[in-house]
Amino acid sequence: MNISANIVDISNRQIYYGELIIENGKIKSIERKEGQSDLFLLPGFVDAHVHIESSMLVPSEFARMAVTHGTVATVSDPHEIANVMGIEGVYFMIKNGNKVPLKFNFGAPSCVPATNFETAGAVIGIEGIEEMMQNPAIKYLAEMMNYPGVLFEDEEVISKIEMAKKYGKPIDGHAPGLMGEDAEKYISAGISTDHECFTYEEALGKLELGMKILIREGSAAKNFEALIDLLPKYADRMMFCSDDKHPDDLIEGHINQLAARAVAKGYDIFDVLQAACINPVEHYNLDVGQLKIGDAADFILVHDLETFKVNATYINGELVTENGKSLIQSVETEIINNFFLDKKSPIDFQLESKSDLIQVIKAIDGEIVTESFTAQAKLENGLAISDLENDNLKMAVVNRYENQKPSVAFINNFNLKKGAIASCVGHDSHNIIAVGTDDDSLCRAVNLIIENQGGISAVSEEEEKVLSLPIAGIMTNADGYETAKAYSEIDFFVKNNLGCTLTSPFMTLSFMALLVIPQLKLSDKGLFDAKEFKFIQVFI
Repeated sequence: MNISANIVDISNRQIYYGELIIENGKIKSIERKEGQSDLFLLPGFVDAHVHIESSMLVPSEFARMAVTHGTVATVSDPHEIANVMGIEGVYFMIKNGNKVPLKFNFGAPSCVPATNFETAGAVIGIEGIEEMMQNPAIKYLAEMMNYPGVLFEDEEVISKIEMAKKYGKPIDGHAPGLMGEDAEKYISAGISTDHECFTYEEALGKLELGMKILIREGSAAKNFEALIDLLPKYADRMMFCSDDKHPDDLIEGHINQLAARAVAKGYDIFDVLQAACINPVEHYNLDVGQLKIGDAADFILVHDLETFKVNATYINGELVTENGKSLIQSVETEIINNFFLDKKSPIDFQLESKSDLIQVIKAIDGEIVTESFTAQAKLENGLAISDLENDNLKMAVVNRYENQKPSVAFINNFNLKKGAIASCVGHDSHNIIAVGTDDDSLCRAVNLIIENQGGISAVSEEEEKVLSLPIAGIMTNADGYETAKAYSEIDFFVKNNLGCTLTSPFMTLSFMALLVIPQLKLSDKGLFDAKEFKFIQVFI
């Protein structure tokens, strides 16, 4: 197969008209020619850090959508399904991903459970890490979220890091807000990347200490604007990632969007593509072609180098996207799950008042970090209830693995005017997390999740909506485009019928149980201060 176009040679920082000769899925030769083309040929995009599970799609369906945006590979951390299903879940992701051309590169989840302050569905100890490290399909040790364990030299944490070193595999970081001596100690343990920087100063500090920084722009956490100015000086040590991408956002675009935004800001095209296409391949030692002789024929044809609108995507010489349409077919997928829970009653969500002052979580639109403040509790018959006037709404986390009383607190900035929303996508343990204006609505939203053995839901007095996620309670094997449509309908309902003002309500909701991200979060065991790393009381 021969393909002629304007070839974008990122390594040598030049563009020329030429011909690519492909044989047996590899690039046999690249020849300069006289002529010109309306299309540009360049290496495919790589998402340097993504949890496929957050798309609510199995890898094969994620692939069908991602390739239309020029994505040829991902660096995927399967710790979401691992927290539910253990190593079985990791192998499920590898098996399903292998059924399609897109090159998924999975890591060994380092923190299962993420903390001991919540109930997870599985535990992966050092033996499990070694088992995965021996598997050639496992490319790295996934994000070390337990940064206090690194700093205080927790025996198990250090053993997992050393195991990755033993097998010569990179170690991903996760250290939001860590700076100075603490950051230096964290990096010196052998941790080489971080995707959690949300300020320029933090990212710069870590870069100066030798770390590689991933610029994250997902459905909830958006750090592009804060970090992109670092690209010119550190183009050799920066990458792009989504981290978490909901299906409706994946329809719109992927890493191609970040490349386009960076170019629109005036950044050098070769620096941008270095971060988007080359650095992840080199850092993680991926079997992904970089447009060199002998490489796998992984490349894309785009209409221009401004919008990066994709004309075609090739993986191992196979055409997988043509004119915006995915050529990857859906595949059969087994159902695996870990869900043991009886339906709840409204009384389960009642919160007896212990004072008239409460601690309130403040969600921040576009961020996974939170703030906190104290507020006057709204009391009724000795019970603390949602305060719609001040937007201090009741929030609950329900253990999905055993029957326990829900954990209840209060959250601000969702702005629901009625009803409730709930989700079984609750990082990292994926218990049910819900926000509502009253106990009855909270209960109904939660019970919809229980009935479906996982999913997302929204209720008002008049309507109930649910998207079933039967695989581990966090993914569906349904068509990705149909899932995106169904998700968009629920999202629209939450914003337009219930009044929520957040850009991505369900993605934000999912992170309100993520205890390793500051400041205040809620687990099934109680209200948790991530800065102090301890439980605190709702009532002051």
